[in-house]
Amino acid sequence: MDWVFVLLGLLLLVGGGDGLVRGASGIALAARLSPAVVGLTIVAAGTSMPELVVSVQSALAGSVGLALGNVVGSNIFNIGAILGLAALVSPMRVMGNTVRLEWPVMMLAALQLFLLARDGLIDRVEGGVLFAALVAFVAYAIWLGRHSSTSQEKEDFEEVVTASFGASGARALFYNILAVVIGVGLLAGGSTLLVHGATGIASSLGVSDTVIGLTIVAAGTSTPELVTSLVAAWRGRDDIAIANVVGSNIFNVLGILSITALVLPLQVPSVILTRDVWWMLGFSLLMFPLMWTGMRINRLEAGALFAGFLAYMGVLISSAMS
Repeated sequence: MDWVFVLLGLLLLVGGGDGLVRGASGIALAARLSPAVVGLTIVAAGTSMPELVVSVQSALAGSVGLALGNVVGSNIFNIGAILGLAALVSPMRVMGNTVRLEWPVMMLAALQLFLLARDGLIDRVEGGVLFAALVAFVAYAIWLGRHSSTSQEKEDFEEVVTASFGASGARALFYNILAVVIGVGLLAGGSTLLVHGATGIASSLGVSDTVIGLTIVAAGTSTPELVTSLVAAWRGRDDIAIANVVGSNIFNVLGILSITALVLPLQVPSVILTRDVWWMLGFSLLMFPLMWTGMRINRLEAGALFAGFLAYMGVLISSAMS
């Protein structure tokens, strides 16, 4: 039954994440935010909601390893698996802002996580610092988007009449809000099932909840990012695909970890600090030269990312079996 709970939980998380992203994106576009800003903020936050609800519920249930492993493992999965697979589907152009603004913020967030976790505890004050950094980043991204919109984006805005779900005007706004509410409900139910099933699997297999969080739960809660980025890459929307990955990694650390720590101070399992955080930092750092060379991620570089992710999975599996 634990595996059934995990599968049902993942299905609810995917459905809830999709509803939340669609509804929130419709509301944001009606507020005249550019597609790039929506991808970096609303879509990234929406696809990170499964990680948020799972991490908070895991912490409250006493599974701190699952809560932290979910955040760190999702960041590794986003870069190694999602970005690697998306660029294998279609080599991806890198926009200038991604290198100049978004990647540095993602890298700084990863370093901030490492520094705050070194004493073995992320308390409420440190959680507040992370959350303040998130608010500052979102505010700046929105300001930048409003003041640097292209002429084409401005023309697109004129065509946006809150059109969503086959409706427009007040009806479309109602549908968007309803989609957000339903999405949040599905996320809450899915996370409850997923945490229950994942902890049951961990105990039955005799492995730690940290390993389960870094593997099954991290991959499962990153499913919305995977689907969003693969579809965006297939359609040639490189800006959305890369912004989704980078934005989700920023939200995972500055948003999910901060809110979880504000709800309940987090003890940091030593294995995450000595092994997994270093893999996260390595993948984050590797993104820069891959994006900088020719301002694109080609299939060879994508293959290297995915191979690195498989190597990391091999390390986790071998440690769990030893």
